[in-house]
Amino acid sequence: MMRKRSPTHPGAILREDVFPTLGISVTEFSRHLGISRQTLHAVLSEKSAITPELALRLGTFLGNGPQLWIEMQSKYDLWHAEIKLKKILPKIPSFSGLLAA
Repeated sequence: MMRKRSPTHPGAILREDVFPTLGISVTEFSRHLGISRQTLHAVLSEKSAITPELALRLGTFLGNGPQLWIEMQSKYDLWHAEIKLKKILPKIPSFSGLLAA
């Protein structure tokens, strides 16, 4: 069963929860991660996804590992893909159903 609302984008978690806790600037945070401020801003504004590389950087810097960030992004992406394909997916037969026929 599909959730009624979108999972939270990991950039929103960074923006709303992580930054206030750390008390550092975007410039300082991006410097520690070894990425550009523009890249970080794109994630914080939810215009870009957390890539595996960025998940590794975040997980190392924050001490919570990359898996958390990848899973949050995956849940967000999957929910939006399901919305996009909502009318198409029911028309796709299952392979096991084809074998039984």
